[in-house]
Amino acid sequence: MPAIIPSLWFSQNNCEEAIHYYLEVFPNSELESITFYPDESLDNHFVGMHGRVLTAVFTLDGHRFTALDGGPSFTFNEAVSFTIECADQAEIDYYWEKLSHVPDAEQCGWAKDQFGLSWQIVPQAIASLTETPAQIQALMKMKKIDIATLMAAR
Repeated sequence: MPAIIPSLWFSQNNCEEAIHYYLEVFPNSELESITFYPDESLDNHFVGMHGRVLTAVFTLDGHRFTALDGGPSFTFNEAVSFTIECADQAEIDYYWEKLSHVPDAEQCGWAKDQFGLSWQIVPQAIASLTETPAQIQALMKMKKIDIATLMAAR
């Protein structure tokens, strides 16, 4: 089966900045390739894009992505998010600190980064931590997930 690779359209033309930020945040990550928009005169779609990212291929902790600077026609929203299954509270705390930049968008482990991407930062054992009504009620009051609080709510 062919690989399914998420492709990210950066509407603020900050693709290169975002990629380098993500490469610092996630272990085992690398930039595979990056090409930039050519001369504007080659096509109407290139006007104002010279020097911006036309295509980038990179991996974040072994997961392959593509990305580009596309301009304001399309923007990220919460309809698509990336889930990070964390081994423990320390991992949740690390990724939350790195990726949470829009407090109004936070709920139940969901965070939005400074580039507009949404992330679900959850424990690997989220299913067993949300089995009871009390655990669900506790989760609904959280922004960043607190494993100890969910365990105590059993």
